[in-house]
Amino acid sequence: MGRTLDQVMQSLPDDRRQAIEARAQTLLEDIEGLRALRVLAARSQEQIADALGIKQPSVHKIERQADLYLSTLRRFVEAAGGTLELRVDLPGRGTIRLNGIGDIRISPPKKPPSDKGRPA
Repeated sequence: MGRTLDQVMQSLPDDRRQAIEARAQTLLEDIEGLRALRVLAARSQEQIADALGIKQPSVHKIERQADLYLSTLRRFVEAAGGTLELRVDLPGRGTIRLNGIGDIRISPPKKPPSDKGRPA
């Protein structure tokens, strides 16, 4: 009969087990792609689609895109239960956090120019 992962981990020396757990934590902190983010957040494509008001195939497409709008990324992250923060590291300046990037803001419609002062 096979052993479980927990049994294997318990059989390892403490220093080896701690090294493995530290590496696993590093991998969790450095995930690759939106699919991994969704899986880490324990959300299905259907759940993300419902939160975004789109269909599941569109979520699949978003997850496979290498280049997307920040507003799409922000909405996806929020649908997964997270928040998006954009940081810029500048040499000699440190880390700067950019706010409002990727926010969808709807501007009020522009008023048409008035007819005052125009000849009839």
